[in-house]
Amino acid sequence: MAFTAQHYADLKRLLAEHPEWRRELRQLILPDGFDELPAIVRRLAEAHERAEVRLTRLEEAVERLAEAQQRTDEKVAQLAEAQRRTEERLERLAAAVQELVAQVRDVVAQTGRLTDKVAKLDGRTLELTYQNKAHAYWGFLVRRLKVTPVNALEDQLESALTPGEFRDVFRLDVLASGVPRNKPDAPEIWLAIEVSSAVNVNDVDRAARRAGLLRKAGYRALPVAAGESASRDAQNAARDQNVVLTQDGQVEFWDEALNAWAVS
Repeated sequence: MAFTAQHYADLKRLLAEHPEWRRELRQLILPDGFDELPAIVRRLAEAHERAEVRLTRLEEAVERLAEAQQRTDEKVAQLAEAQRRTEERLERLAAAVQELVAQVRDVVAQTGRLTDKVAKLDGRTLELTYQNKAHAYWGFLVRRLKVTPVNALEDQLESALTPGEFRDVFRLDVLASGVPRNKPDAPEIWLAIEVSSAVNVNDVDRAARRAGLLRKAGYRALPVAAGESASRDAQNAARDQNVVLTQDGQVEFWDEALNAWAVS
């Protein structure tokens, strides 16, 4: 017998009246595990919902990261601009320092030249002081003290000395003559005076050498190194070479020089 529409209507009515039949029929018709499908769907929906939440949070985090990156980029740009300005300032500063160094070097050079000029002027002034006030410095040791230009002796010096020695003795700062007060019977002596603001060993050596040249030419000469001060080495050299040392108006080694140079 064929299954008719009436049969289908009866089946629907019976299934509506008997729910337990529906469950049995569903178990017969549907595959195994179909009953679990709603739970699975619910779990999937819940997982999807959680994924949506996580995705939303992730999007928010990404948005915050993007904003932070933008702020970072802005700060980096600001730092780069600040660095550029700093480098420009450093370049200007370096140029200014170079210019200042050049100016300082120029000032140092000018100061050095000025110092040399002042030293020469001081030396020349000191020479004139010893020439003009020779009596004040050595008059108590030498009677009838007289300052004499070296060129007043040039004939005898030139005939007795080599050209080099002649040029050397002509560079003597001050030449004076007289008779020792403590030896009134002694012959006339000559003071070969080298002048320097600060007497050093070279000044002592020059005085001794040029006094020796005067003695070679026949003059009874004593070497004298005179200045406002003298180094310790200059004092030792004056003592060792029997050179009269005049330091700030005080005379040392006079008797030793007189005995070594004038009496012999």
